[in-house]
Amino acid sequence: MNHWLTAPILIPLLGGILQIFIGYAPIPLRRTVALATTVLLLVSTVGLLALANDGSYRVYSFGNWAPPYGIVLVLDRLSALMLLMTAILAFFCHLFAIHKTDESSRQFHALFLFQLLGLNIAFLTGDLFNLFVAFEVLLIASYGLLMQGTGTKRTIPSLHYVVLNLAGSALFLISVGMLYSVTGTLNMADLAVKVPQVSAEDLPLVKAGGLILLVVFGLKAAILPLCFWLPKAYGSATAPVAALFAVMTKVGFYAIVRVFTLIFGADAGPLANLGLDWLFPVALATLAMGVVGAIGARNLRTLITWQVIISIGTLLAAVGLGTEQGTSAALFYLLNTTWIVAGLFLVVDLIAGQRGAAADKIVTAPPMHNRTLLSVLFMLGAVAAAGLPPLSGFFAKLLILQATTPGPQMAWLWGVLIVGSFFTLIAYSRAGSIVFWRTVEGHVAQSERLTLPVTVAAGGLVAMAVVIVLLAGPISAYVDATAQQLFNSAEYLTTLHTPVVVGGL
Repeated sequence: MNHWLTAPILIPLLGGILQIFIGYAPIPLRRTVALATTVLLLVSTVGLLALANDGSYRVYSFGNWAPPYGIVLVLDRLSALMLLMTAILAFFCHLFAIHKTDESSRQFHALFLFQLLGLNIAFLTGDLFNLFVAFEVLLIASYGLLMQGTGTKRTIPSLHYVVLNLAGSALFLISVGMLYSVTGTLNMADLAVKVPQVSAEDLPLVKAGGLILLVVFGLKAAILPLCFWLPKAYGSATAPVAALFAVMTKVGFYAIVRVFTLIFGADAGPLANLGLDWLFPVALATLAMGVVGAIGARNLRTLITWQVIISIGTLLAAVGLGTEQGTSAALFYLLNTTWIVAGLFLVVDLIAGQRGAAADKIVTAPPMHNRTLLSVLFMLGAVAAAGLPPLSGFFAKLLILQATTPGPQMAWLWGVLIVGSFFTLIAYSRAGSIVFWRTVEGHVAQSERLTLPVTVAAGGLVAMAVVIVLLAGPISAYVDATAQQLFNSAEYLTTLHTPVVVGGL
């Protein structure tokens, strides 16, 4: 039995509960405990990645209830990759937050850890209903995190965010109810076996349930036309929260990849590749809309929020190809865009703190005290986000372009991705030239000094663009193996129907 599969859930759960009990303790103690919890989580995810790298599936059944009746956690290459990516992101965001963000609420660290709890459950669960539970846990925590800070500018965007996600949760429940009414199970492996066997009279109900699921996951991922809530919501959040939220849309991406490869994949009979025909064009439209929004951005934070939408369009366009190579390229791009976008959120916050009243607006202002450092960090992030060599964004987009085969799909993907990258580069170049070069005489009356934690946090995430390039070989091999494992579901089904790892708490 391997109880380490529960570590990504138990560590943030116990850490969050502890933060509630020490809510009135001195803030240095709360910060130390919170950061130590995040470090422990990071260490555990590194171990799980090494464990999953042998290509085997590991299943943990709570209470010794065998699938499909009990709650199961499933560790494979994809879930391990998502866990490690999130843990690295969380560490840098948490390090940045202890600068001043956590002073706004005694429960900031508890909410932060509960957010990680929900994310990790989503990545590990092997059951659709528990995926719904994970969504609710991470969303409830995100509601609180979104309202952190002072002022009323967060109220309306937060309200939109809450209402849309409540509607999404209701649709999620409806869809799983439709699937359960026909198949009698919500275990993903069991659904993968029973969906191809659905009778002709029940087929429309299962198809409708699957398509509603796709809409729900699309809302979580923020694809067009379900993406217009994101710029205001993310743009109004505090920097470390917005940076952590860079992984929120990737939960929707993960759910689409997991569910529609396993349950509605090539072996799903009449429902094979459900929604795939719609996913590719909608993803390209999302990418194009993100580029338009980035060009029209009036401040740096809004520019980065539209970059989130660009990235999800790019990810789903690669997945929409329906091939192992496309999914592998998407996973490589996933690492780049999640860390780089998060790093840019943190860099922009540092820039805004040194520009006085101009903040992050794309307007001329007096020069910053740390202009050289911040301009280099912004430039590195922009180059990686736009996809220019020699940083990771270039190799990620190159892999996506290479994943296409000659035909209409290739023409559309190459055209939209290359043109979109060009205009994204223009948007970043315009913003950078105005903010860093076109300065006016004078000095900012008050500016925030860069402390070591915030500099390391922002610089560390941006530096991942270099780390990915240095480790491009091992990462490419891992994501290739991950895509191959996803498209070969036979071992997943065998393992889940005959669990090899059973444990109880």
